[in-house]
Amino acid sequence: MAITAQMVKELRETTGAGMMDAKKALTETDGNMEAAIDWLRTKGLAKAAKKADRVAAEGLVGVAVTNGRGVAVELNSETDFVAKNADFQSLVREITKVALETGESIEVLKAAHLNGTPVEQALTDAIARIGENMTLRRMHLLQGDTVVSYVHNAAAEGMGKIGVLVALTGPADKALEIGKQFAMHIAATAPLSLSEATLDPALVERELQVQTAKALEENATADKPKPDAVIHNNIIPGRMKRFLSENTLLGQAFVINPDLTVAQAAKEAGVEITGFARVAVGEGIEKKEEDFAAEVAKTLQGA
Repeated sequence: MAITAQMVKELRETTGAGMMDAKKALTETDGNMEAAIDWLRTKGLAKAAKKADRVAAEGLVGVAVTNGRGVAVELNSETDFVAKNADFQSLVREITKVALETGESIEVLKAAHLNGTPVEQALTDAIARIGENMTLRRMHLLQGDTVVSYVHNAAAEGMGKIGVLVALTGPADKALEIGKQFAMHIAATAPLSLSEATLDPALVERELQVQTAKALEENATADKPKPDAVIHNNIIPGRMKRFLSENTLLGQAFVINPDLTVAQAAKEAGVEITGFARVAVGEGIEKKEEDFAAEVAKTLQGA
């Protein structure tokens, strides 16, 4: 029986198997879809489909830097136990290397080859082999005169729970030295942007609305209300200034020396920060919390 592209596509969607594995399964079973599914299951290649609906919010961030180019790649797993697995860590390391060489976006990275196999296929194979859902979720590329990396909560060299990249201009020796400190600062403070100029205008506008409403409400219930001019010309601008200083890297107090802002510390060191990236494992993923005791109680009540 002739194996069509549509048949291969259907089998891939049903099982999560790779294209070549799906084609081989259909060939081996003369195009019988159910038999092909069973064939993949016997080979351990259909596990991925069964795992695909599970939330992968653990994992590791891999970082690598070379010649003014740095990448941070987030590979998620379902459990922290798998994140400690040597096979998983090896996969993170190899994918990060590929990203450093060829990656420009997560889509490009997934299509790039890892030991002769597309990264996306290598990930599917790993899911079947290790037995947990995994997601290649994010990749950040940063370039500059000097790029410094830092990993927080390192699980192995070049990978951990938080990966940071910092790009700087200026003397390379000074940039490398203080760049590591800036990277540690970023890991700790999680700034939203480099400066006010790069902060999302919608975010700033939303914060302005919140602070305006808050100031007006506080003034309305105050024993001694302040004039509107004081509210709009002093209190609200003051709160917005604090918001910007707390959430922009250059405006933050430097954790190594809080008497200086990061911008001032960079200037004293003779360097300039031109960009950064901070990637934390599972950031923004909604984890489903399962209360086993409550589930059992509910079952007993319905019995």
